[in-house]
Amino acid sequence: MHSQSHHFSRRTLIQATATGLFATYLGLKADPAAAVTDLTAAQALQRLKDGNKRWVNNKLEHPDLTTTRLKEVAKGQNPFVAVLSCADSRVPSEIVFDQGLGDIFVTRVAGNFLDDNILGSLEFATSVLGAPLIVVMGHSRCGAVQAASKAVTEGTVFPGHLADFVDAIKPAVLSVKDQKGDLVDNAIKANVLRNVEKIKLARPIIAKLVDDNKVKVVGARYELDTGEVVFFE
Repeated sequence: MHSQSHHFSRRTLIQATATGLFATYLGLKADPAAAVTDLTAAQALQRLKDGNKRWVNNKLEHPDLTTTRLKEVAKGQNPFVAVLSCADSRVPSEIVFDQGLGDIFVTRVAGNFLDDNILGSLEFATSVLGAPLIVVMGHSRCGAVQAASKAVTEGTVFPGHLADFVDAIKPAVLSVKDQKGDLVDNAIKANVLRNVEKIKLARPIIAKLVDDNKVKVVGARYELDTGEVVFFE
């Protein structure tokens, strides 16, 4: 252990990250050899679309999955996208987008909702690692959204910490409960879009990157039956 400890408040950490001092403080540096570093948000999004098309058509290329790549990214990382997705075991981002080591900075939680810890991770991915794109990805028949829908329509109460993610998703369900169509399907999209907007407006770091056109935030839905990712642009 170090003899001298450093105590940063959350505000100090945010301010340090925003100015690049957080990376310096931790001794972090993105390695240009570790990944593609010159992609725009539009190019990053197209790379995801191309990879998903390969996945759907069973024509996977499995890029960046070699021992050479392993050694490259061991030196540093430059992911071209940060993905906030559901923790569902059937929705692994690297596979459904046909990407490899060091390509995607993944944050996962049941119901793909934003909290302070997830936000801090996305701030790190964009302001320190340089990812130009954030994708919030929900999926069909999401159990977390189904649970939140039952809480809204039937008053179901869930035990333990299950209630925490249900409470986080309930506002999305409430926003569409009077819409036509399937409540869960509508809530899945609403939950994605709600969290996209929250990320876009997250100050002081990501909102500024968005305002400066350095980062784009988009929503998406993964179809369990087909493997297709539909983007909400």
